[in-house]
Amino acid sequence: MGKSDRDHAFQLLQMARKDHQAITHMLDQDSFSEEVFGFHAQQSIEKALKAWITAKGLTYPKSHDVSALTRILGDSGEEVTKFPNLEDYTIYAVQYRYEAYDESEEQLDRRQVIEATNALLDHVQGILESKAGA
Repeated sequence: MGKSDRDHAFQLLQMARKDHQAITHMLDQDSFSEEVFGFHAQQSIEKALKAWITAKGLTYPKSHDVSALTRILGDSGEEVTKFPNLEDYTIYAVQYRYEAYDESEEQLDRRQVIEATNALLDHVQGILESKAGA
């Protein structure tokens, strides 16, 4: 991974952490709608995956499709299966940004989403730190 790739990956991860920081303050469902919480969770996941892809010297499409990003990593031999259901968040970047959320649908377990997103961020951080030392 060249210096510019490393810098780009760290930049993406820093931006992912900002979205993650936002969701840690959105536990109150009355103050923060499901769409807003889900959007920032999706953004954190998307940016973290793009940082991971960049750290591996791969390229990613200009897309919000988390499935496409996990497929790139999986096809390259990366263990993305330890972060299940990431693709479920794509809908928050696309559909729920412009359509009303059906409140009768199952609500996200916000604490679980925060923990899972943090685990992904820490994993990517570890990859970047190991590459920086290489």
